[in-house]
Amino acid sequence: MNPKPHVIVLFGATGDLARRKLLPGLLRLFQAGLMPVDFRIVGTSLDDLDEDGFRRIARAAIDEFSRTHVYEQSWEAFARRLRYVSGSGGPSALHAAVHAARGELDDSAALLHYLSVPPKAAKAVVQELGEAGLNRDARVVMEKPFGTDLASARELNAAVHEVFREHQVFRIDHFLGKEAAQNILALRFANGLFEPIWNRQHIDHVLIEVPETLSIGMRGSFYEATGAYRDMVVTHLFQVMAFMAMEPPTALEPRAITEEKNKVFRSMKPLVPADVVRGQYAGYRDEPGVAADSETETFVALRAEIDNWRWAGVPFYLRTGKRMAESGRIISIAYHEPPQGMFPRGSGVGSYGPDHLTFDLDEASRVSLSFYGKRPGPGMRLEKASMQFSLDETTYGHDVLEAYERLIHDAMMGDHTLFTTADGIERLWEVSAPLLESPPPLEIYPQGSWGPESQHKLIAPHRWRLPFERKWRGPVG
Repeated sequence: MNPKPHVIVLFGATGDLARRKLLPGLLRLFQAGLMPVDFRIVGTSLDDLDEDGFRRIARAAIDEFSRTHVYEQSWEAFARRLRYVSGSGGPSALHAAVHAARGELDDSAALLHYLSVPPKAAKAVVQELGEAGLNRDARVVMEKPFGTDLASARELNAAVHEVFREHQVFRIDHFLGKEAAQNILALRFANGLFEPIWNRQHIDHVLIEVPETLSIGMRGSFYEATGAYRDMVVTHLFQVMAFMAMEPPTALEPRAITEEKNKVFRSMKPLVPADVVRGQYAGYRDEPGVAADSETETFVALRAEIDNWRWAGVPFYLRTGKRMAESGRIISIAYHEPPQGMFPRGSGVGSYGPDHLTFDLDEASRVSLSFYGKRPGPGMRLEKASMQFSLDETTYGHDVLEAYERLIHDAMMGDHTLFTTADGIERLWEVSAPLLESPPPLEIYPQGSWGPESQHKLIAPHRWRLPFERKWRGPVG
């Protein structure tokens, strides 16, 4: 089903996110037949451009960052639908440009605003949309972070709600747009094998790990105001945790799924600063835009707890960081180990840790189940083995939408399933308050390492899942 005709207003249309993800993603949707039958994209930024200039920027971005082949006929048809208005013209110029674009479509054309702007500019853009009269019967997609603490989140939500109703707002988290994140729902609720063992009676602990090899680059001023916890944990890792931990929804529809996610947030215990490790990679203070005495963390590892019937007593260990040894995005569920008395000494049982069910949140959408098996030959000698599934090994692996592509399409369809709510965000800032008020001291870690050593004490006697002892299997053939 295609969305109805749309005018998509892209704020920050010449910025990094628009170039890397949004413009290539919109063309990919167009080539895949998932855009409306007719649409217009109105780009706006502070750059003084005409429409041909914007088209040249869009084409250069698509040539550099598109993940799929660009067909010239498709590009030409796509380019004809691109419009541009400079943000220096204010609300009146924006209104005129959007009104003109809407006039080229039928009267029922919907309006979608995508705010690809720095967090500090979001409130001003929302107010501008209200002044321009572009909030009625419109939807707005907002990028993270949604505030930096409870007070600022409430202030931002209040400002947004002065212009838009909550059902019009789509707070985006691209981690939830990945096939692997949604595959958790399919694996749990469509298979009788997993849901009966998805609880504290069978699960010992859960790991969510998102290390990155990248530095902060030229984002120093942004990162100084956020840090790893605000940038990644509140807006990404906690959202993924809710998807993994939520109760079965009454239906696979947005309202039911959102309510179950929010129940997880309401069940979270406030974070304990002693259960958090903060790190900063060596050389961070030399990055552009970073203070010489910065106390901003580039690494965070923590223990979270969900105090409800299903998860009481099960620790959730989360970690993320910049300039680490490898990049990865995984959820790994560690199951309780069985009694081992029946196996002879030296059999190997328990030597490689517990059984794990692991989801890779990269675009490949891989799942692995590790378990002990007998080595062939006389005697009882056990080794760890694994079963793996990857979309790359299927005939439809090439059909996978990138996260932003899926979420833009969902926003056009009005589907809130993979988006966050004001209540959910404010609750996460509530449980974060003890950490933000009394953060533990920073620990400096070498670039290219796995972060501060004290993270291992935090998780002991368990171990982080990354780096893998056995790598993912590569594509067959």
